Amino acid sequence: MPEPVAPGRNWRVLSVGLLGFSSGLPLALSGSTLQAWFTTAGMSLRDIGWITLIGSAYVFKFLWAPLLDRLSLPFLGRRRGWVLLMQLLCGLALFSMSFYTPQGAARTMAFLGVLLAFASATQDIAYDAHRTDLLRPEERGWGIGLMQGGYRIAMLVSGALALILADHVGWGWTYRVMGVLMLAAMLVTVLSPDAPDERPARSFMAAVIEPFGDFFQRYGKLTLAWLALMVLYKLCDAFALSLSTTFLLRVPKFSLTQVGTISKTFGLVAGLLGAVGGGWLVTRMRLFPALLLLGLCQALVNLGYIWLVHSGPNVGVMAAVVSAEYFFSGLGSTAFVVLVTALCNVRYSATQFALLSALAAVGRVFLGPIAAWLVPQVGWSEFFVITALSALPGLLLVVALRGAIDRAERARVH
Repeated sequence: MPEPVAPGRNWRVLSVGLLGFSSGLPLALSGSTLQAWFTTAGMSLRDIGWITLIGSAYVFKFLWAPLLDRLSLPFLGRRRGWVLLMQLLCGLALFSMSFYTPQGAARTMAFLGVLLAFASATQDIAYDAHRTDLLRPEERGWGIGLMQGGYRIAMLVSGALALILADHVGWGWTYRVMGVLMLAAMLVTVLSPDAPDERPARSFMAAVIEPFGDFFQRYGKLTLAWLALMVLYKLCDAFALSLSTTFLLRVPKFSLTQVGTISKTFGLVAGLLGAVGGGWLVTRMRLFPALLLLGLCQALVNLGYIWLVHSGPNVGVMAAVVSAEYFFSGLGSTAFVVLVTALCNVRYSATQFALLSALAAVGRVFLGPIAAWLVPQVGWSEFFVITALSALPGLLLVVALRGAIDRAERARVH
């Protein structure tokens, strides 16, 4: 294996972590935090389940990713110009949402949420491509670990801090503060470095067709197995978390401040430690055992939520359960993103990474309505057992692809 890279001495690696903050900030604000806003506004479980579809842009982003491989904006290079523009749109969407309420303008808020998710997903296309182009194979572990860390710090801000602020100053001012932070993140984009050899595709058709053709040609009969793994590996994680905020508010009956200070803070700090720990782990063991071990842990910790079903509003239990969930999710996410990065050809990194990460977002986006239907049928305890069992197909695929995972880990496609 290559020698581990010291991240503190490498600005490319550090810059990837800083940009992870900008990537992570909008997600909760169009997802779990918006879910909390609709929950405290008294909206029905059915309505809350449907608003999880606001994040559909994260699933379909591969459809417009070829544009980012083909077109460069007239500032900050091929990737960073798109990141900067999308940061601006995210900030404006957050400011706009702050002037409405779910009771009076649910559809308008949903529309602005879709706009926020679209801008955020497009930012992710450019950022993921920039990171894929920038990091060398020996830098991937630490670079992606720091990216996951920055991402989770942003979710700590847009999750924990947002809930606490909402409990004290209201949702409108909370979203305005988040808008300011999003706009401030533009400074990081301006100061970050360009990846070498950022050359666009020769034509629009080449940008659309060649990335998919290249992927299918390189992986042949294994292509469908790789695509299935993208969907299935994080499925149990997404399933359990799809209604987690509503669960904590309505079943153990925690307050917004408790969920913000205990669940989101402890959970996301644990996730941050897991992300950085994942970067350390991937530099010291092979990718296959890391994916298998951490995927199994992700499944088992879902069962901890059954404890919360029966404990009532016990903050110690919530801190333990949520911290374990986010810690192992952070470990697994780092290993998973290392795999996705290794699968991409840097010539088409925007489109190929967008395709693979979009498939990984399928569970997070589309399981909300399914979970909202399933919980009344089976109950919360049985629901969390089902979420744990949903990890089995992904783990079996990891085992089946062991040799291919080892080859992808060693490869660097130009």
